Amino acid sequence: MIPCPACGGDAIAFAVPADLRAYAPDSGAYAALCSTCLRTHAAGDAPADPTFAAVHESFPDGEAGAALALALGLLDSLALRRDAIDDCCSYAERAGADVLLTLDRLATADGLDPHFDIERRRHQLAELLR
Repeated sequence: MIPCPACGGDAIAFAVPADLRAYAPDSGAYAALCSTCLRTHAAGDAPADPTFAAVHESFPDGEAGAALALALGLLDSLALRRDAIDDCCSYAERAGADVLLTLDRLATADGLDPHFDIERRRHQLAELLR
């Protein structure tokens, strides 16, 4: 794990799926998700199998987790990043994640201090993903 530049929490580095690199910080091949504030930031490299369970036990693994992590990093501005969020969430769902259920579980998780209002964004995201 690496420290989050925004809050100092532990961040999980992961490989960004090629189809989603345009939505990654610095459009990079690697990014990191903070397990406290849920922000994403660029990373220099990542383990082959990142442990997203450090965020929450219900967080999906693999490409589904990477796509959801990117979406979480974008959720502070749903109005400006609507298409990017939709693309990341759709990718996560195709890879096997239940995005809205994961947000429900994150909303009640201890130890999180998200950079966005999870409950409010979850409702807005449900409307977007219809």
